[in-house]
Amino acid sequence: MTEVAVIGLGRVGLPLALAFADAGLSVIGVDNDPTRIEALRAGRMPFDEPGAQAVLDRVRERLTLADRAADAHPARHIVLTLGTPAMSHIEIDLRQIRSVLDDLLPHLREGHALHLRSTIAPNTTDYVAGYVAKHRGFEIGTEVFVAHVPERIASAKFFEEISTLPCIVGGVGERSGAVAAELFEVLGAPIVQTTPVQAELAKIWTNILRYANFALPNLLMMDCEQYDANVFEVVELINKDYPRGGMKLPGFTAGTCLRKDFAFSEERSNAPGMLLAVSRVNESVPLFLVQGLKRRLDGSLKDKKIAVLGLAFKSDTDDERDSLSYKLVRLLERELADVAIHDPHVPTPTSSLGDAVLDAEAVVVATNHSEFASRDVLRQIVEGAKRDALVVDPWNSWGAAQVFAHADEVLALAAR
Repeated sequence: MTEVAVIGLGRVGLPLALAFADAGLSVIGVDNDPTRIEALRAGRMPFDEPGAQAVLDRVRERLTLADRAADAHPARHIVLTLGTPAMSHIEIDLRQIRSVLDDLLPHLREGHALHLRSTIAPNTTDYVAGYVAKHRGFEIGTEVFVAHVPERIASAKFFEEISTLPCIVGGVGERSGAVAAELFEVLGAPIVQTTPVQAELAKIWTNILRYANFALPNLLMMDCEQYDANVFEVVELINKDYPRGGMKLPGFTAGTCLRKDFAFSEERSNAPGMLLAVSRVNESVPLFLVQGLKRRLDGSLKDKKIAVLGLAFKSDTDDERDSLSYKLVRLLERELADVAIHDPHVPTPTSSLGDAVLDAEAVVVATNHSEFASRDVLRQIVEGAKRDALVVDPWNSWGAAQVFAHADEVLALAAR
């Protein structure tokens, strides 16, 4: 019998399926995206994840692919890594989980274990257990096992962190936690047993903590613009030799997890609006940059060429999901600017760096890819863009410590 099935072969599920197979388990991978399945059957990773292609190359014989959730039933362990978006009115969207559960219900038998890997709102694990018990009559924790085993790995760091980050397990009933641990301990990380709701809270608040921490320097950046101060110098003053410092640097704070996971707490919050305010700060950064550009370019961006460097939501990845770069581009287009985009990582076709910056009146660093921080890129901007072109760099890519500055000024400051 196949040991494990992973339903959902996206950026969470596929690396996990490969890791199980690499640990010697027989794995069924299930996904309803035909393009993704086709790529895997051809032996190609459908997206970039450092180290994943090498693992796929050596485990293909232990990985069976399917396009229906019901095909997962031969496996004892079934891991759900499905999308759990937040609806626009601050409510978790469980339709993907419900759909898969309905497909699986007729095939469940005693001994099956369901492990929820997706990020979910508090009490969702108990809901899934109750749903299975209601429709099939199983006693959860003795006949069928249900647990939440949240994924907390950073984008592009899966194979670095899967064996080192503590693996939180929240099981329903008597033995669900132990059964989940039997599966996940093969990956090598220490197992931490807790209750389902505490596992759910630990995951969403891991992301909320980062989301809130990044909002503070973004708000500080806006305050510094208001008071004609330098955000990078203020952050340095806050942190320098101060034992209670730790202020982060500003930048675009986005990605699928950070932009939605706060809503799973906000849904039933005891302080409604607090996390919405955090979200509003992070979501306002593209508008703040556009408004700053307008003030510095004679009050209008109409017919002005603006180069945007970066579409990915995170540096040195190809992941464009929920990237604020797209919001920036839309806002620029609404100002009737001529937008040119360059990103060396993403699958979306973009211009070359040279074409993007050629004759640009402003260049915005939207993603802090390591390539952009090179002096060669800065020289290309200085030489290709218009003479007095602005560089907008909330990431401080070149160490010039200026959010808004002219290109030659950035080059001079970066040379120090």
